[in-house]
Amino acid sequence: MAKTQMKSYSLAEMKDKYIGKKGTKEREQYEYELRMDVLGRMIKQARQERNLTQEQLGELVGVQKAQISKLESSANSATIDTIIRVFKALKADIHFNVTIENRQLELH
Repeated sequence: MAKTQMKSYSLAEMKDKYIGKKGTKEREQYEYELRMDVLGRMIKQARQERNLTQEQLGELVGVQKAQISKLESSANSATIDTIIRVFKALKADIHFNVTIENRQLELH
């Protein structure tokens, strides 16, 4: 019996084929949602490491428990101000990277 050779694809190739090539509206939306999902998980992990409930974190930030829950499941609906307040309440350092025309901007 002959073995059949299967072609393998990289993750980048799969994204290009099924989501869209870099620079397309669909791909940009996918990448944005992925980053927001990761941000939400980072908030949850930091909260749990501080042994805080969602309700306790909400009190520190000045929002309802439901907003913390929503933020942890996906940061899509949160304002940057809320995200910053959450990380400050968690006593976490925040670092932003901004790239404009292939140049990295640094905030001092």
